[in-house]
Amino acid sequence: MSTTTSHTSESDGPADGPARSARLIQNESTTEIPVHLLFRDDPDPAPVPVKPAVVGRRQGTGEQPRLRRPAAAPKRPVPETDPGLVERPARVLPGAVGVLAGACGGAGCVATSWWAGVLPPLVLEALRLPAYTGAGLGPAQWAAYAGAGALGLFGFGGLARGRTGRAWVLGLFGRYRGTVRRSGLLWVNPLLLRRRVDVRLRHWRSEPLPAADGSGVALRVVVLVVWRVRDTARAVLGVEDHETYLRECVEAALARVPVEMPGGPRGAGDAAAEALTGLVAADAAPVGLEVFSVQPVRVEYAPEIAAAMHRRRIAQLDARHRASVLSSVVDSVEDTVTRLTTRGLVELDDYERKVLVKDLTVAFCAGRGETAP
Repeated sequence: MSTTTSHTSESDGPADGPARSARLIQNESTTEIPVHLLFRDDPDPAPVPVKPAVVGRRQGTGEQPRLRRPAAAPKRPVPETDPGLVERPARVLPGAVGVLAGACGGAGCVATSWWAGVLPPLVLEALRLPAYTGAGLGPAQWAAYAGAGALGLFGFGGLARGRTGRAWVLGLFGRYRGTVRRSGLLWVNPLLLRRRVDVRLRHWRSEPLPAADGSGVALRVVVLVVWRVRDTARAVLGVEDHETYLRECVEAALARVPVEMPGGPRGAGDAAAEALTGLVAADAAPVGLEVFSVQPVRVEYAPEIAAAMHRRRIAQLDARHRASVLSSVVDSVEDTVTRLTTRGLVELDDYERKVLVKDLTVAFCAGRGETAP
């Protein structure tokens, strides 16, 4: 009982306890929490739904609410082709092997004909072979013909001539078997499908492509693209047509990069060329193409706005020319009046000075082929 009394006295007597600290902010508000919520005996309290926090304005501070800008979506990279589709050298043999195999097949056919006795007399005389009646064409002779003919066809049919700057992409039943970059006479398995690829450094001058400048004015741009095939397997098998793909990459880059007309800000053309080269090179790399330069070589207005832009450009040039002529006339008049008055040649009041300035302005403008303003 005494304990209760003491607690009651302490709570009722604020003068005996420490004084409450003053509020730091005058409009500070405190929310009271009911005591019974602090001592709940529920073993599993119901979950309280959590609402998204909203950062509001603080009263008395003048701080504006903070707005979170949505994060920009990251640029989606160009999908890679089949990871296993990488150029590798194919297995080929020197051309002498094919020539030797073909010669052996031809010799086998001649020997089988002599064995069967069907070799013409003229061939016997040319080859200086003894006459032989032979046993005729039986199963053994036909089997020898088949073997010798297959060897000859296989040997001569696999001969190929490799050229510098050209390559073959070989495939068997839809599977990539390697790339041949060697030059000279080679023997390639005749059962393999060959696709010729130009791997030299190439340049492509496009036709006028649609583009726009920094203000959104429609343009037509002719670009010069310097490129080459770096990975023949991806260029031939990773995309349907790598040249068409490169063209579409250039069109997509022109839609994203503004191109300025000639005579614009200094360095704008070089910046546009660098941006175009970077975008096209990044888009063409996954298909085995290496792009060195994408340079705009001719920029002109689109046909539908060419006449209006031409008139606007002429008007700007004319206004610039008039402004320069007017500045020159004003400077000449000022210099003339200043010299006349400084040297004491004439004494002018305000009215006479205005008349002289007007007459000089008219004279100078007439001499330059301009009308006085």
